[in-house]
Amino acid sequence: METKEKDTLLIISIIGLLLLGNVSSAVAAQFDSNYSANFTNSTNCESPVTSEAKVKNVIILIPDGCSQSVETLARWYSGKPLELDNMVTGTVSAYSTDSVITDSSSAATAFASGYKTTNGFLSVGPSNSSVLSTLEIPPEELRYRPLATVLEGSKLEGKATGLVATSRVSHATPAAFAAHVDNRDNETEIMKQMVYENIDVVFGGGSSYLTPVSDGGKRTDGENLTKILLDRCYQYVDSRDEMMNLTTGRAWGLFASSHMMPDIDRSSLAPEEPSLAEMTEKSIELLSQDKNGFFLMVEGSQVDWANHANDPNYAVTDFLAFDKAVKVAVDFAKKDGNTLVIAFPDHNTGGMTIGSNSDSNYTSTTVEDVIAPLKGMKLSSTGLETKIGTDISSENIKKQLKTWWGIDATDEDITEILKLYNNGKGLSLDYAISEVISRNHTVIGWTTHGHSGDDVPLWAYGPDYLTGHVDNTEIAGYMAKELGFDLNKTNSRLFTEVGEVFSKDNGDGELDKNEYLLNTTDSSNPVLQIGDAKLPVNTNILIKNDVAHELEGIVVYAPVTGKVYIPSEALSLINGTKKNCVQKTADVI
Repeated sequence: METKEKDTLLIISIIGLLLLGNVSSAVAAQFDSNYSANFTNSTNCESPVTSEAKVKNVIILIPDGCSQSVETLARWYSGKPLELDNMVTGTVSAYSTDSVITDSSSAATAFASGYKTTNGFLSVGPSNSSVLSTLEIPPEELRYRPLATVLEGSKLEGKATGLVATSRVSHATPAAFAAHVDNRDNETEIMKQMVYENIDVVFGGGSSYLTPVSDGGKRTDGENLTKILLDRCYQYVDSRDEMMNLTTGRAWGLFASSHMMPDIDRSSLAPEEPSLAEMTEKSIELLSQDKNGFFLMVEGSQVDWANHANDPNYAVTDFLAFDKAVKVAVDFAKKDGNTLVIAFPDHNTGGMTIGSNSDSNYTSTTVEDVIAPLKGMKLSSTGLETKIGTDISSENIKKQLKTWWGIDATDEDITEILKLYNNGKGLSLDYAISEVISRNHTVIGWTTHGHSGDDVPLWAYGPDYLTGHVDNTEIAGYMAKELGFDLNKTNSRLFTEVGEVFSKDNGDGELDKNEYLLNTTDSSNPVLQIGDAKLPVNTNILIKNDVAHELEGIVVYAPVTGKVYIPSEALSLINGTKKNCVQKTADVI
């Protein structure tokens, strides 16, 4: 057993180096040199600012689903320069393994782990069932394999970690930093992994995914994760005032059962919710108390949803809220001197243009033409839909458009809206309204309600920031390097494939100490059994001799391949050669 364990760890380390490659240039490493040869710019990132200051903290900020057009519109709308205007350093390519047009989960996987993956996957290797023709087929060993993230690597370095979003925190972008699943919609599993990841600060929406269905939540596994958080000595808050009163320690703050309100709607529809800037500022205040430094990811989640809806005012106001959060981060970095701030969208959404083919006089467009229609909008399209309610008569839609958007809708407008809506069988009502009003009453154009495949802006501030054109995968390796760790080693340390170390149960009715079995009697709560040790999947718990040990990483099961991955730390605990400093009686887990 001990010899096999030692030999296997050596093999895993070698595989890790070969498989994961040099993560700071992960695009080339995960496939081969033929891949990067076609995209030479993506491997030529540079750091133009040479500074003697050492990076102690990294803050990464993502305006989800955003483009340069949104930034331009926000500048016109605000009438003054943006914080981000001073930070433009380059561009980022964003595509997934299987599509030129990425989704948020595969995009976030790329800049969280350094690897491209299949759309819909979160920090696990691609499926390989569909790979872009310009890419080599990824190695078989990479399929569905959990991929270590910058957040996890920072945690192992002793740094404090944090996630902030205006979506549910179990949504794609924040989830990619702390969970490993092949379906971004499996938010009950995602939330469980996030709770057991021991992240220091988590702020956003999604409280329903902490509690079981029996208590009015969304969880079908019967587990109350709020109780787990409290048992682990987290402070749990659910309002702006409670969050603002936090002064120290670890904290979860979930301010909505699902997603938080759009920024433009918050004051009237959810005044108890904090702004993105306030959540960012409080996170930095708490995390910066760690003498080892911190890693923080902040997402302005709803720029994406605004662009999906083709709602320009929702997009610009949420982007300006994001810009305020960026200012909070940069102000801290200026005072601190050892903080790197990186910002970029994960992808573009909507294909916004300032000017559209429905405007025959576009060459004489004035600032007022651009801004005036937006200034009359007091709610997002989703907020407007709420005001319209179930009465979708022409008269009511006209009334609400006039009251909340300042738009004098015509009969033709309403006919178009209702045709697109098609009694609930077509576009959602907010999408239908935004599309028609944008086309007929603004100079803003749109190409899609979905994502698009163009490059996105790169913004940065602090020591040794990136410049030029980079691939999104390179950002992960860059952050890891600046924070002083190697994602290759993090992968080897956190994800040992159980079948490489132990033998599968031979079915004789007894589980020998060198055999393993995945017990799926409770399909919602599978448990890995290795000899007399039990490791509940999606947790960082190992139970042996009725004592529960907290591991430095979580247990991950990949259903498609049937493989289970555990932190290498668990091997010595199972073998009885190491004692874990974090122990509890099993009945309190």
